[in-house]
Amino acid sequence: MNTSRADIAFLFDVDNTLLDNDHVIAELECHLEREVGAERAQHYWRLFEQLRTELGYADYLGALQRYRGEYPRDPGILTVSRFLLNYPFADRLFPHALEVIAHVKQWGSAALLTDGDVVFQPHKVDRSGLSEAVAGKVLIYLHKEKELDDVAERCPAEHYILVEDKLRLLTSVKKSWGSQVTTVFVRQGHYALDPKILAAYPAADLSLERIGDLLQYDLAQLLKHRQSVE
Repeated sequence: MNTSRADIAFLFDVDNTLLDNDHVIAELECHLEREVGAERAQHYWRLFEQLRTELGYADYLGALQRYRGEYPRDPGILTVSRFLLNYPFADRLFPHALEVIAHVKQWGSAALLTDGDVVFQPHKVDRSGLSEAVAGKVLIYLHKEKELDDVAERCPAEHYILVEDKLRLLTSVKKSWGSQVTTVFVRQGHYALDPKILAAYPAADLSLERIGDLLQYDLAQLLKHRQSVE
């Protein structure tokens, strides 16, 4: 990754920001129930939630391994791993997602900043075409809000524009970086539409209904929204 300093760096989340992950999971739920039945499908999701509580991030393949340990003779679960690995993630990019990345590159660098495991998340980023869109500038952490010093070292800039669907993360990064970051909240996906979450955190510097709305902004318009933290 290029570590030369730029004036502006755009940092894009992946799931439900550039890629419709809710759609992917809905299809996974249908496939899982069809292959192993409703009762065992529900058990898989219980294992998934247990693992997410332990690790702090979603690990779909890890949950499959746990499921297999409990049902070693269930061949249906093997089709689920193939479903995930062969999934056409490029078809699940939100409209204009790649155009938005190309659009902001005229003002600075663009990178992906996402959480996830070390196998499935990189695979998703590659298969979707997002890695290529940012020329391989992909940062994947367990908890990205705790790794901002590493983000700044690997993607140095005078100012950051963070595009994300989770208000919790936007709030956390704003507290750390203050006026050095402009937070852009994209209201896509279940986290972004949950009224309890919306009520629990302050508004981002800028809110958009969809990722494609960024095409309507120039750099001056984006920067004028930045706010400091009291």
